[in-house]
Amino acid sequence: MVAKFSTMLNELMQSFDANSYVTRANPTMTHPAALPLDEFTKQCRFKFTRRSGPGGQHRNKVETAVVIKHVPSGVTAEANSERSQATNRRIAIFRLRIKLALELRTPVQLLESLVAETNSLDNDNTCVSVSSELWKSRCKQHRLSINENHDDFPGLLAEALDWLMFDHGDLRQSAARLLVTPAQLLKLVKKEPAALQLVNRIRQQNKLFPLK
Repeated sequence: MVAKFSTMLNELMQSFDANSYVTRANPTMTHPAALPLDEFTKQCRFKFTRRSGPGGQHRNKVETAVVIKHVPSGVTAEANSERSQATNRRIAIFRLRIKLALELRTPVQLLESLVAETNSLDNDNTCVSVSSELWKSRCKQHRLSINENHDDFPGLLAEALDWLMFDHGDLRQSAARLLVTPAQLLKLVKKEPAALQLVNRIRQQNKLFPLK
């Protein structure tokens, strides 16, 4: 599954324009889940529909349900639990960003380039992180501060999973790259149960004990 997602994102690179990239020392791709919301929604298509369910007839009079599709990847999400279309739209966007964080991986060659870059800058007096500006803004003294319902969470989760997949599930190695403690990295992953399952599948493939 991870190989499939990596292949998918490699293909998507060809369709994204220059605005889909951020510049560090080397050009690297911003994961869709980490894009600012206004940029992210430009890559999406919305559909507004009626939904049956709790609430009865009144609920079906207005198209409050929202289905959102990330066009480059084809990944979709929806929300219909609220009577407000605006609220359902916000929920659907967040759910889609979480799905993308779980399902799309940054190409390995881009991560390898970033590792090579940071290694060239590293010396005995300086620790250089591979992390994004978003990650750095949320990481203070090797601790992450983030609520799983915050708009920054999907981007942070995507970044954590990128490195955990790159490091074959090695929590300590990925934590060292991101300049956080292993406990902090695990705490972030555990905020999304599907992410923990994904990491544990990779760890099992590499004969590592499951994280709990």
